[in-house]
Amino acid sequence: MRVLLAEQRGAHLRPGRTIFEQVLAEADVLSLHVPLTPATRNLIGATELARMKPSAILINSARGGVVDEVALVEALRSGQLAGAAVDVLTTEPPPADHPLLSANLPNLLVTPHIAWASRQAQQRMADEVVENIAAFLRGEHRNSVV
Repeated sequence: MRVLLAEQRGAHLRPGRTIFEQVLAEADVLSLHVPLTPATRNLIGATELARMKPSAILINSARGGVVDEVALVEALRSGQLAGAAVDVLTTEPPPADHPLLSANLPNLLVTPHIAWASRQAQQRMADEVVENIAAFLRGEHRNSVV
């Protein structure tokens, strides 16, 4: 597998990064890992989906709002995109008529915001809780935000 790291749209191209539009055109799988900011809201919309290969798959486990959900449904329905998996929605909890939940598409997988919850992540979280309690009992400050 060849992994491409996309540069932010319009930013100066840094070493090891690829122009955003080139990543869209070349990716077989586009996996999003960005925060939701004004610059990333609807980062992937109809224009970006049209630049992707019809055989491509989109994965959004980043944040709801990064993908235009109505445009995604249309791309999946029209065959512009082979498939998508999303773990985050623009509105959570979603309304009953949410476009991704009411689409009934065989090439769309929607999970309930659990991508973070691997066995390893849950174990790390439990280990941190135990260490925080032990540190408190020892009178130590841990994980303090100043």
